[in-house]
Amino acid sequence: MQIDGLHNFRDTGGMPLTNGGTTRSGVLFRSDALSGLTDTGLADLAATDIGVIVDFRTPDERRAAPDRLPTSRQFAVVQLGLLEGAMADMAQRFFADGASPSAEALADAAASVPTLGDLYLGMLQHGAAQFAEVARLIAASTDDFPSAVLVHCTAGKDRTGVATALMLDAAGAERAAVVADYAASEERLAGPWADGMLQMIASFGLPLTPELRTLVTGTPPEAIERALEWVDGEYGGAAGYLVSGGLTPDELTGLRARLAG
Repeated sequence: MQIDGLHNFRDTGGMPLTNGGTTRSGVLFRSDALSGLTDTGLADLAATDIGVIVDFRTPDERRAAPDRLPTSRQFAVVQLGLLEGAMADMAQRFFADGASPSAEALADAAASVPTLGDLYLGMLQHGAAQFAEVARLIAASTDDFPSAVLVHCTAGKDRTGVATALMLDAAGAERAAVVADYAASEERLAGPWADGMLQMIASFGLPLTPELRTLVTGTPPEAIERALEWVDGEYGGAAGYLVSGGLTPDELTGLRARLAG
């Protein structure tokens, strides 16, 4: 399925489950921001079973690039802002005092960027309640009317990638399939989207080191593997992690029934 104007949209259905079968289609979708939707894309989105849109972007990100939504029917929009992964916000805070940093300061900033693995650990440490809310929304969805859940951030690769991996892992998807879904974002974002993001970062004067390029446009498998391994070690898996964020046992059962039923 394609939505015109989106680079990183996809259904998470069809992934192999550890106990056999595959994840259900038409239940959980993931995407980059909806600000680029064309008029055709608005009609495409309206024709889906999506009824709930989860936006992980910060208020500044939403103001800079508001989502476009169809007006032909209602969508419930849930804002669950996560700071980790907001690349533009990070760059702008670096320049918040209005001064022009020296070349040395810019080089130091580029050299000190976090790895994606570090970024994801911070996200997990601070975002359990937000991720549990996503699981709750999926558990509450139904086939009776459009209520499938679409999660997105700006690129649809970091905050969205971690959220999607948690949902799929908790539902029993095979780990290799979860990692492959995460890694697919890099190729989907390559080209105009990635070039535009790198140009924006470069406009701040930051040197585009390989590390910074990966942070902004990459999805190396080892990054999500590290995140899931941390969840395994601390909580025994994604299900335990989501429960730590407030998901009830009944809601966990509902999540699994919706994604793997």
